[in-house]
Amino acid sequence: MFEPLAVPFGCVMLYNVVTLKEGVAVEDVEMILGEMCNVVKNTYGDDQGGFIGGQVYKFTGFISDEGSVDANKTTDDHIAIVTYWQSFEQHEKSHADSIFKEKFASLVDYAQDAYEIGYEMLWQGDAER
Repeated sequence: MFEPLAVPFGCVMLYNVVTLKEGVAVEDVEMILGEMCNVVKNTYGDDQGGFIGGQVYKFTGFISDEGSVDANKTTDDHIAIVTYWQSFEQHEKSHADSIFKEKFASLVDYAQDAYEIGYEMLWQGDAER
């Protein structure tokens, strides 16, 4: 469950931002997130389903002065769900499935906003040792 990911070159990455409603804390949705992630890995985690792996992050509020053009920009408190797939088409097929839709709808009940954008990998590398 908490093992490192091996992300193959050429995969696609989907970045989902979920902004929780006022008064809803990450702890309020941890079980829902866990169930949703479990459904994804257990249902779509083969060559047919295309799921490779994923991560869930809680926004902490720090913004890099060194890596930002305008470090004064702010963003709403949110959860980031990062998933890796063999193809965008496999991602879309999995997310159109009623099994996933049911779990995601439970999370959206607590959300003020949610959007998911996709990326094609251009480069990856390990640190020089």
